[in-house]
Amino acid sequence: MNRTLRLSPFLALGFAGLALLPACAQGGGTTDRAEVEKIVEEYILANPEIIEKALIALTEKDRQAQASAAKAAISDNASALYNDSADYFVGDADAPVTVVEFFDYRCGYCKRSAEWTANLPKTYDGNVRVVFKEYPIFGGISETAALAALASGRQGKYIDMHLALMALKSNDDLTEKKIDELAMQLGIDVQRMRADMKSDGVKKQLADMQALGRKLNVNGTPGYFIGDQAIEGANLPRIDEVIRAEIAG
Repeated sequence: MNRTLRLSPFLALGFAGLALLPACAQGGGTTDRAEVEKIVEEYILANPEIIEKALIALTEKDRQAQASAAKAAISDNASALYNDSADYFVGDADAPVTVVEFFDYRCGYCKRSAEWTANLPKTYDGNVRVVFKEYPIFGGISETAALAALASGRQGKYIDMHLALMALKSNDDLTEKKIDELAMQLGIDVQRMRADMKSDGVKKQLADMQALGRKLNVNGTPGYFIGDQAIEGANLPRIDEVIRAEIAG
């Protein structure tokens, strides 16, 4: 995905100042560069409000460009995002609204919002389905946990393992040993889970999720998608707002 070019505040102010220069300073006369720069500096010092105006304009333009790019990426990848039959989810398969979450088991914000996210179908009286996309951006044991969750899904225990991993209070608690302990507590065949974690099918499932996240420019977790909207971080009020708008049609 193309990234919007960001101007530094210095350049923004310089351009703003030049745009507001008196006409005589921008003409083809004898005014040299040093004189122009001095006029710009003096103008900015005399009119500091243009600093805020320039930065606000640039921020809004950048926000609009990012939102437009996100909508285009969602449109291009809608099927993989919302309708992948290999994905695990909670809620009614035919719910009118689908919420997709990309997450990492070592992400603190993901942990704190995990139960809230999983309860969205109940919160919205069956009108919401939540799809889970493993996105272990921290690598290492995060990727191991992601594979374990997906492998547990082969035994009908994906959601159970997902919530158990999210419930670990400290990232230090997430170890190979702890993953196996959680699996046993949930009635998962650990030997089979470990074998499935190494299988081409489970590895491809995770790789596909990661590739999709990159296409959608998911640079951090959690990352939520609802309709044509991308929501960065655990911005729960914003997620509620978008869900209500989608339900209302």
